[in-house]
Amino acid sequence: MVSVHDVDRGRALGDLDRFRQEFYGCLAARADGLFELADAVLCTEGPVRSLVGLSLAPEHRRGHGGLYDAINNGRIDCDRLRTALSGLPLPRAADGRLVLAADVSPWLRPDGATCPDRSFCHTYGRGKDEHRMIPGWPYSVVAALETGRTSWTAVLDAIRLLPGADVAAVTTGQIRDVVERLIAAGQWHEGDPEILVVLDAGYDAPRIAHLLADLPVQILGRMRSDRVLRRPVPPRVPGANGRPPRHGGEFVFGDPATWGVEHAVTSTGTRLYGTATAQAWNRLHPRLTSRAAWTGHDGPLPVIEGTVIRLRVERLPSGGVNKPVWLWFSGVDATPAEVDRCWHMFLRRFDIEHTFRLLKQTLGRTRPRLRNPEAADRWTWLLIAVHAQLRLARSLVADLRRPWERPAEPARLTPARVRRGFRNIRTKTARPAAAPKPSRPGPGRPAGSKNSVAAQRFDVGRVLATGQAHTRPAHHKKGTKPRRTT
Repeated sequence: MVSVHDVDRGRALGDLDRFRQEFYGCLAARADGLFELADAVLCTEGPVRSLVGLSLAPEHRRGHGGLYDAINNGRIDCDRLRTALSGLPLPRAADGRLVLAADVSPWLRPDGATCPDRSFCHTYGRGKDEHRMIPGWPYSVVAALETGRTSWTAVLDAIRLLPGADVAAVTTGQIRDVVERLIAAGQWHEGDPEILVVLDAGYDAPRIAHLLADLPVQILGRMRSDRVLRRPVPPRVPGANGRPPRHGGEFVFGDPATWGVEHAVTSTGTRLYGTATAQAWNRLHPRLTSRAAWTGHDGPLPVIEGTVIRLRVERLPSGGVNKPVWLWFSGVDATPAEVDRCWHMFLRRFDIEHTFRLLKQTLGRTRPRLRNPEAADRWTWLLIAVHAQLRLARSLVADLRRPWERPAEPARLTPARVRRGFRNIRTKTARPAAAPKPSRPGPGRPAGSKNSVAAQRFDVGRVLATGQAHTRPAHHKKGTKPRRTT
């Protein structure tokens, strides 16, 4: 008699096998070399320290020259790979809805003077409130989040931001493409809960909600604590003269006297943060002006109403300064249950940071010193396919833990521990890469000759990925107060 466990294991193995075959089909040039390079990343013991070191893995049957040739001259059909990723089983929230998170992960290249298309990437220094702008390639990443405490996400898309790109516009188009692919793949049907998109404070959540109003999505974004929003217009007094106002009274985040009565208040006990209290005010909107992103907008500027949530916890695990978190939710008339779901999903947004750490520190995403940004894109998508295979193999591998590590249930294995046992699963899946043909190395450069053609050098983009010139923000300077924005 076949048990339920065997059926689930067979289904998971089938999903992994089909994805590996589809991934090989996405490799349009140097397919064998790129596929075996991905297998080398999956099966190598320990973190990836260098790109050339992967050529020593048994799964990579080609030389180091073929490895670099695959990265520099290969080609990946990214649109087909995006479609394949959208069709995989995706994590969902407790109510069955899809929750997406978007964030920017920089590939820092401060010493890459010969690398084109570099921008200034925002990074945090080691000191308190220390911010640095370092040249590199910023990537906008969209991933599906899981519910509960976990370090797993499902990466669905990655786009390299060019110098001067409008982050909000690029992210909006990226989210639109991801949602449309999810709908086409059958991940969302009419009548299902709307897809929730979670953003950090670096994004203009109301603007993104306005641009994506025709899609079945809701936007949840963090706002700075010095923002000022507006209330709805009060009912017009009979007999009043003049043009009716478009905005009501001010709602100043830093002034409790302007808050008024909350629309909803919830209090939840948590293990890490103690008691978490969420206050919600309904139908608040920013007062837009014909500047910056709204320059050239046709017609009157929209009034984008939403729910403002103020989250305050009893304590922080790190013992830092306990400041409230302000969130803006595109839905109106939110119930207490929706308010609780919003701040829980916002805390899950930080799971994408675990994915960035895995890609960089374990899988070696920023280890190669690649010159061409196209090769960096190729290596990034290769690692996204690697991460997808690790996620599909979660229930298939055994826990090969170190003696000093705690035992973990199969469903609670981290991506790094799943990677340790992937070599045992690889032999049961498709391996479509052909064996290398015997060949002799080329003559190379004659002995004693020098390279007479100097590599072209490029300046770093003098505009940020926000489209603005690089200046140190006022709130980053010591002795200055945060700027009051409307």
